[in-house]
Parts: sequence; structure tokens; C-alpha cells
Amino acid sequence: MNPQDPLAALHPLREPLPVGWWPPAPGWWILLILLAISIVIISWILLRRRKARAYRRQALAQLESLRNEYRETRDAKAYVAAANALLKSAALIAYPRRAVAGSSGSGWLTLLNDGLPPAEQFPEEFVHGAYRKNPVAIDVEQLHSTAARWIRRHEAKR
Repeated sequence: MNPQDPLAALHPLREPLPVGWWPPAPGWWILLILLAISIVIISWILLRRRKARAYRRQALAQLESLRNEYRETRDAKAYVAAANALLKSAALIAYPRRAVAGSSGSGWLTLLNDGLPPAEQFPEEFVHGAYRKNPVAIDVEQLHSTAARWIRRHEAKR
């Protein structure tokens, strides 16, 4: 008998090559495709929403321009008339034409105040102020913030 260890005569074990990352497994390809489709769909939705809300950004810019004009001239009657026209044009885009085009007076005020909390509603003088002979007694800064809030938050009903 040979006292030598028979296992010592064996060649060393060969280790397999490390697993490479390429090509990915089919599950990763499916995940990548689903991710790409999701990105495209989300981008399309966000772009559509941005385009649909463009009138709001434009109306807010015009409202700010009206306030700057008011600060120069201090003509509250002109501000009220211009803000009323601006809100009407924004409402014509957001609501069905039938509901907005013919509305005036208390009907127009109801449409504007619909959904606003009582503390943030337009005052009665707003709809009649532009047509009165005497200057309107209305807080223009409060009216401006109410109009801006309405432009930002009204619910479009097409």
C-alpha cells in the first residue's frame, strides 16, 4: 500500500466562467419594453394636459397685466370690466359655449361662484360694476386674487 494521498494526484477543479450580463434574460427585455411604453404614455398624457391648461397660464399672465395697469391708472371700473371679459373668455374655453356665452348678471355670477368656498366668492358688484355710471366700490386686490384662484382651480366641463 502506498501511503500517499490518492486525492493529491487529481488535477485541480476547473471553475466555470463567471456569468456575463449580456445578453439579458427575456424577463429583462419585457421589463425594458414595458418601461419604454410607460414613459411614452406618461409623456403623452402630461403633454396633453399641459396643452389643455395653456389657456390658464395665458389668462393668469393677462390678469397680472391688468393688475399692473390698474396700479398705474387706479381705474377700478376699467379693471373690473377687463377682468370680467378675461374670465368670460377663459370660461368659454373651459365650459360648453351654450352655458357661458349667454350668461350675464346673476347667472354669470353663479357660474363663477359655483364650487368656490363662500369666503372666496366673487362679490355681487363684480358683475354689475363695469356697467354702473358711478365708480365701483370694490377691493381690486381681493378681486384679483379671487379671479386668479378661479382661473387656476375651476373645473373644466367639456
